[in-house]
Amino acid sequence: MPPSPTRPEFQRYQFAFTAHIRDPKANPRPQGVEARRMKIYSTLLYDNIEGFLLACFPVLRQVLGTRRWTRLVRAFFSTHRCRTPYFRQIPDEFIQFLQNEWNAPETYPPWTLALAHYEWIELVLSVSDRVADRDIDDAGDLVDGLPVLNPVLANLHYDWPVHRIGPRRKIRPADTCLLVFRDAADQVQFSEINAFTARLLTLLESGSLSGRAALERIAAESRHPDPALILQAGGALLEDMRARGAILGTAGSPAHARRRAGVSGDAAQ
Repeated sequence: MPPSPTRPEFQRYQFAFTAHIRDPKANPRPQGVEARRMKIYSTLLYDNIEGFLLACFPVLRQVLGTRRWTRLVRAFFSTHRCRTPYFRQIPDEFIQFLQNEWNAPETYPPWTLALAHYEWIELVLSVSDRVADRDIDDAGDLVDGLPVLNPVLANLHYDWPVHRIGPRRKIRPADTCLLVFRDAADQVQFSEINAFTARLLTLLESGSLSGRAALERIAAESRHPDPALILQAGGALLEDMRARGAILGTAGSPAHARRRAGVSGDAAQ
């Protein structure tokens, strides 16, 4: 935002001062400020922002290289207006910048945003405070009951195999489904999944379908000649996801909730 000539002099000075910090090449240094001192401000603020981004996007930094990475961070630093005062949310702002404001030059890989999003989701899940909002029977029947997904989970789809991107690797477009969740040990787990698993997770997100109903819908959608096979394979898949922590169990029945309350009451006595 350029300083208005109707603003008080000290505000015009502040705008000029911060504009130079954001983009020293495009905005002249304010008169009366020593270049050496001005550079201290510019370097300190830029390095702080870059430091928070480097912690979240190490692979993106590696594959872009120093020159392209620096240009990207400088574009974010000079043009984006953050809406949060929290340093931890700077990577969130960076993703918003890439999604809504950045016009990627041809010199940048077409998967730049996808890779950034993939790296960012680990931070999102690692700091999430979401918890299950219902009583859970961790030993419930996942086929006939209502499976409850881990609330700290992301069912992702990309046009690129983002989990394979690295320096000097040739990457081709490919539909890629990934399951990411935080396990009971507070570790973020990543795994590539197929379209069947991704669709099953999508159907279960609402918490209103039993495992059987979700699997029957998938069988109908795919026009599978043997729906019983889908149910058998899906049941095993549900159990595997429970064992890994992506599914917590089933929505507890009122009777189960009463039993849990009774056990807790006995223990308290």
